Amino acid sequence: MKLLRQITLSFVCFGFFLAMGGFSAQTLPAEPVDLALINGRIWTGGDANALVEAVAIRGNEIIRTGTTPEIRQLTGERTQIIDLAGRFAAPGFNDAHIHFLSGASGLSEIDLTGSKTVAEMLERIADFAKKNPDRPWLTGRGWEYTPFPGGLPTKIYLDAVIKDRPVFIRAYDGHSGWANSKALQLAGITAQTVFEGYGEIVRDPAGEPTGVLKEGAQSLISRALPPTTREQKLDALRQGLKLAASLGITTLQNASGSSDEFSLYEELQQKGELTARFSMAFSVGERTTPQQIESFVALKNKYDIHPMLRASSVKFVLDGVIESHTAAMLEPYSDLPPNSGIPLGETTMPPNIFPELVAKFDKLGFQIYTHAIGDRAVREALNAYEYAQQANKRQNTRHRIEHIETISPADIPRFAKLGVLASMEPIHADPGTAEVWSKAVGAERQQFAFAWQSLLKSGARLVYSSDWPAAISVDPIRGLHSAVNRRTVDGKPPRGWVPEQRINIVDALRAYTLGGAYSSFEEGIKGRIAPGMLADIAVFSQDLFKIEPMRIHETRVVLTVFNGKLIYRDGALFQQDIMPPTR
Repeated sequence: MKLLRQITLSFVCFGFFLAMGGFSAQTLPAEPVDLALINGRIWTGGDANALVEAVAIRGNEIIRTGTTPEIRQLTGERTQIIDLAGRFAAPGFNDAHIHFLSGASGLSEIDLTGSKTVAEMLERIADFAKKNPDRPWLTGRGWEYTPFPGGLPTKIYLDAVIKDRPVFIRAYDGHSGWANSKALQLAGITAQTVFEGYGEIVRDPAGEPTGVLKEGAQSLISRALPPTTREQKLDALRQGLKLAASLGITTLQNASGSSDEFSLYEELQQKGELTARFSMAFSVGERTTPQQIESFVALKNKYDIHPMLRASSVKFVLDGVIESHTAAMLEPYSDLPPNSGIPLGETTMPPNIFPELVAKFDKLGFQIYTHAIGDRAVREALNAYEYAQQANKRQNTRHRIEHIETISPADIPRFAKLGVLASMEPIHADPGTAEVWSKAVGAERQQFAFAWQSLLKSGARLVYSSDWPAAISVDPIRGLHSAVNRRTVDGKPPRGWVPEQRINIVDALRAYTLGGAYSSFEEGIKGRIAPGMLADIAVFSQDLFKIEPMRIHETRVVLTVFNGKLIYRDGALFQQDIMPPTR
């Protein structure tokens, strides 16, 4: 008993000794960190002054931030030290709305992105066909509406360069497809073909298909395409991940998909090849089966708190796009007569069905994304979320509305009131693609085009993404440029397109980092550079807080750290040696 009291007294005295500073936690021997970034201007995720010089990383976690001398104290012989030499760094980008498999697959297809004339498009198509003589189908993506008279292409253009092989190319937004005569023939699309569903086979005055298919009608061509093997899909994803790493993207939030597609990411994760965190919003609608829902619930539960994979969201599509007059609007399109045949306010499903479906998935615990571009679709989405909130009494659901290209001013305050996230793509507001869009919307509604500033001022949370491949670029830097300037990279229009809706660089960066983390309930582990956070960091060629805003688009990612490992380095822009310290 006496011995026990002596041992107890010894522990008490030792604790007192520690409390008085005899051995503080700072002076006890500690395992050296694995990676240290020093001598930088590292934005931690707060305001413009939230900057530190250095970061220490152990495993996949940020251990400490501070000055370079402070972080050097945590290094050892095996620590990898990267001298940033004054460069700007920030949390890795979170692309919160992307169709990654589709975009990655398109890297080996015809790319019309950035083509400004029909002649340039046809030249690219002919050149690709010449270089790929053995491909039975020529597929691709990226054409814009503006270069074509009337805003839409026809099969005549494609037939002029390729007649013997089928060609099918989706628009940059993915909502329209362009086919040549051979593709229409193989798909069995004639003047007598009837498409039942949301979409349209565009026809000339004589009733003949023009070669353009809108929305769901594209499936008539898609089902005729040769099937893609699983290994081809995996290889495409590997190429896509390399591209993402080079752009500083460390999280991908897929805005469509299936259990089968999710299994591809599971396989890459199991093989140690997944170099970005991934979440899936499963595509759902009126025809989603109970068996599909059951598989979605199983995956949601399996990956509830997984740091690399998440499957807790579903995605509805409520309308189309402005350019093809398939977005659901509260008032008629400005460039169409009232009797144009375009149904006013048409959504992909009846308004009485959508709220019930939303409430059903909300009750199952899913976060819900809703594609809503027209102001009518945005209102219907808000109404459905409000209905689900009242029906299920669930709070902090963080449901999202995707795109929100037009919005009624009366609906702007409802985002903050309902806790709905505004998930938007700044690259879609590039003025270079806005001509057809602007004519369709008209001057009065245009003042609330891509209303980022109005939404932020109302208290809404802004979440940024690319919508790749339904975008002219997947690069977040281009998105930042559009958000801050609302001008093309060559400065047009001089004052910016709807300039009152642009935002500052700090808010734009936050929407691309912490905003995305919040949208997946992960703001406690990523989206900032702070102790305890996952070590996902991008380093840039220019200081985004110091350069003139119109130079943002010139910026490049020079280093990407993911999960505590260096996964990308631009050798031309970052030439400093990366080696352990010599001590």
